[in-house]
Amino acid sequence: MREGIHPAYGPVVFRDRAANHAFLTRSTMTSTRTIEWEDGNTYPVVDVETSNVSHPFYTGTARVLDTAGRVERFERRFGARAARGAKPAAGDGHGDRHGDRRGER
Repeated sequence: MREGIHPAYGPVVFRDRAANHAFLTRSTMTSTRTIEWEDGNTYPVVDVETSNVSHPFYTGTARVLDTAGRVERFERRFGARAARGAKPAAGDGHGDRHGDRRGER
């Protein structure tokens, strides 16, 4: 590897303020703030908004989207067009792009 082109990679504490949870890992992120960790050493600390402890995907508290409302809104916008039906394609009227030449190859 070339020297001097890569950022420093070292231990950093990531702290999830919402869940009051912190974990020590290695990263290239830096911070001017520090925290004393359980092992007695001082490490830079980076505050994050979500982590695996507070994210809805990992906690099982994910919200279900209102798909019924979205479908109804789609029907209101495009339902009239769908009810009229699509115009047939050129050819025999069944959407076959080869017309009546099916099976002649």
